[in-house]
Amino acid sequence: MSGTERICVIGLGYVGLPLAVEFGKSRPVVGFDISADRIGALHAGADSTREISAEALARATQLTLTDDPADIADCTVFIVTVPTPIDSSRRPDLTPLLRASETVGRVLKAGDLVIYESTVYPGATEDDCVPVLEQMSGLEFNRDFFVGYSPERINPGDQTRRLPDIVKVTSGSTPEIADRVDALYREIVTAGTHKAESIRVAEAAKVIENSQRDINIALINELAKIFNRMDIDTEAVLRAAGTKWNFLNFRPGLVGGHCIGVDPYYLTHKAEQLGYHPEILLAGRRLNDGMGAYVASQMVKSMLKRKMAVADARVLVMGLTFKENCPDLRNTRVIDVVHCLQEFGLTVDVHDPHADRDEAREEYSIDLVNLPETGIYDGMLLAVAHHEFREMGADQIRALGRAGALLYDLKYVLTPDQSDLRL
Repeated sequence: MSGTERICVIGLGYVGLPLAVEFGKSRPVVGFDISADRIGALHAGADSTREISAEALARATQLTLTDDPADIADCTVFIVTVPTPIDSSRRPDLTPLLRASETVGRVLKAGDLVIYESTVYPGATEDDCVPVLEQMSGLEFNRDFFVGYSPERINPGDQTRRLPDIVKVTSGSTPEIADRVDALYREIVTAGTHKAESIRVAEAAKVIENSQRDINIALINELAKIFNRMDIDTEAVLRAAGTKWNFLNFRPGLVGGHCIGVDPYYLTHKAEQLGYHPEILLAGRRLNDGMGAYVASQMVKSMLKRKMAVADARVLVMGLTFKENCPDLRNTRVIDVVHCLQEFGLTVDVHDPHADRDEAREEYSIDLVNLPETGIYDGMLLAVAHHEFREMGADQIRALGRAGALLYDLKYVLTPDQSDLRL
């Protein structure tokens, strides 16, 4: 590819912004997002995802940011990085992806290349997105324009494994386009690339990466339930088993976020369309989706054993985001714990130093609280392992509660003797 070709990155979230910034250091790039507020904040050097600093934005000297579709018309390469969520029935919601395809299709020209990074089921790029591009542009696929697929592997909140440090899977709609896509990403990914045999192979590779993690975590969650009945410390068991060289290091917990808790449903949806009912994938999802209720019931049972008046109890849930040291609230399963505790009649406060207060209120009707100066809680639940909570330590966390308050360490932040309950 010519270094002067203009790239357009569609969607400037956790995936798109780092990509636009990396390319913008060496070639002309237009970063497009439908949110004028998002573009305004980025112009001011403020990234609400906290993935890119103001200094890093400034180093992308060839990056232009816009919410105006007219500004992307002269681009020749379009990279789509919009979210691919599930709906309330846990079916894939391709609405953002198809709308982004419409936006690209309106400005698509002969010779242009469209690359998708959004997580989808195998076949979605060519079966769902390409027809939209053809309809909107009047052009013919693989004659007038071409497509590629390179699944995102961004790990939100990870300051060690950044975009250039993670091997990138690439693919294209023809062998020549596959080479072109691969060469493009090799410009910015120092860890190297893996050119897949086809777009469908690349799509499948992405969706099973997180499905595999989901199933493994489901296994550990089930083991934790069994060991709890045996009064055995699950973390101690995992440490002992982890001394074997090929033991996989997974920990129990809530499985949310926009990847692990969502991607398996894309694969199962496609499988069921083909007449196959997945068993292991869906069993893992059911088990992990039920962990919030299990955690809440564990806490309530422990309070009852202490003869605490649960109906009048007030508890503090520490952490709301789907993972530690990250502001991302998408598909957080901490909310399941909150709702279940409320159903038991408890008053629940939630504190999270990383979550955006307005987003928490809008998405989950939760008003985040500040930590109290004196102990007022009957129970504290460490739900997310933010570094602020680790730095507090057991004494400061216990100081938030009344005498005899229950401390539940869901994330193994504390040692076994420092907490009253662990998963």
